[in-house]
Amino acid sequence: MTQKKKNIAIVGSGLVGSLLAIHLRKFGHTITVFDRRQDVRIVEFSGRSINLAMSNRGWRSLREAGIEEEIKKIAIPLDKRAMHVKEKPVYFQKYGKEGESIWSISRGVLNRKMIDLAEKAGVTFKFQEKIWDVDLPQSKLFTGESEKGEWKTYNYDIIFGCDGAFSRIRHKMQRRSRFNYSQRFINVGYKELSIPPNADGTHKLDKNSFHIWPRGKFMLIAMPNLDGSFTCTLFLPFEGDVSFESITNKREAKAFFKNHFPNVMQDIENLTEDFFNNPTSAMVTMKCFPWTYWDKVALVGDSAHAIVPFYGQGMNAGFEDIFVLSQLMKSHGDDWSTIFKEYQDSRKPNADAIAELSYRNFVEMSSKTADAKFLLQKRIEKRFAEKHPDKWIPVYSRVTFSDRPYSEALAVGDAQEAIMQQVMQLPNIEEKWDGQEVEEKILDLLR
Repeated sequence: MTQKKKNIAIVGSGLVGSLLAIHLRKFGHTITVFDRRQDVRIVEFSGRSINLAMSNRGWRSLREAGIEEEIKKIAIPLDKRAMHVKEKPVYFQKYGKEGESIWSISRGVLNRKMIDLAEKAGVTFKFQEKIWDVDLPQSKLFTGESEKGEWKTYNYDIIFGCDGAFSRIRHKMQRRSRFNYSQRFINVGYKELSIPPNADGTHKLDKNSFHIWPRGKFMLIAMPNLDGSFTCTLFLPFEGDVSFESITNKREAKAFFKNHFPNVMQDIENLTEDFFNNPTSAMVTMKCFPWTYWDKVALVGDSAHAIVPFYGQGMNAGFEDIFVLSQLMKSHGDDWSTIFKEYQDSRKPNADAIAELSYRNFVEMSSKTADAKFLLQKRIEKRFAEKHPDKWIPVYSRVTFSDRPYSEALAVGDAQEAIMQQVMQLPNIEEKWDGQEVEEKILDLLR
């Protein structure tokens, strides 16, 4: 179905806002993107980033927009985790089946590229234009230098809020009656660090791996960049014995890295420099409903469902929102009321599911990945999945290498976990984990 040309505003020029703009241009709409910040193409990135892991859902939305190949040029495929467990040599865990990878992309590089592609498609960007108010029923935006100063009024047919976890558009919707909203911060913060390339520009660690140093209550991760460097993220409690609060000077920071991450010794100078230069950021899970107001306003991405980053699905979930919107626009033409209703009704359960999965993965990545019983369970699951691919797809693969709903991955994952809990109770499981009895037991429980 075709659509009548609309005058549409998008608030937020981040990844979701710029991709949505490209999709909407494909339908022939006039698009203006507002952002209170400077154009990211002319500023240094702020040291608040976690490299992005693009997976199936993200690629599908980029393919639909016709820009998948363009983005692959700035991404590095990662087909495995590299586990840096203390007192052990590095060992590798394959992510999925042969040929399945997640892709590491620098947030800054991707955002700049997406804005370029959106401009090329005919999108207008208004940077450093702050939105102070929104008239929801009339889809009007009010911008100005300050809250007390003079405001400029813009009239639109539709407004999309893509302005992140602390969205100005959602803030206005929250004042409506019967708008549900909750936010939950975790007691762990993160800080961006970096490992520079070798003198010849090569990577210091395996470049096709997602590197994890699990340390119980905290962990370090590293993802490769095209220039040979790694963007690292240190996840650490805000307060406590080992915490951001407890590291107050360079000497303590050096001792911390030396003690907990001995195999990044050669980069300690660099890491301690970053530790004090870069901000410590918080992580929040934000849920709300409804995501739309009449046929006038809709929230997309983090403004509707911010999640913690431990499944690498924040961007992918936002891009999937856009894919779903695109399909509904094709089905329902100009019936924006139906488009918006079906969009929020289909996406909300999936957003809640990936929020739950991401939170659980935080617990798993930081504390369980070094636990022998947990690792044995994963080995049993992997072996069974390889022998019976039609009967057992691991949750990680369902989330990362599939387009099936997140809510299905959560439900199936819970059922699989219940089965595995029974399997792990078998006497002498450590000795017979790869034998016939265990396989029969899982088959029996699946029936």
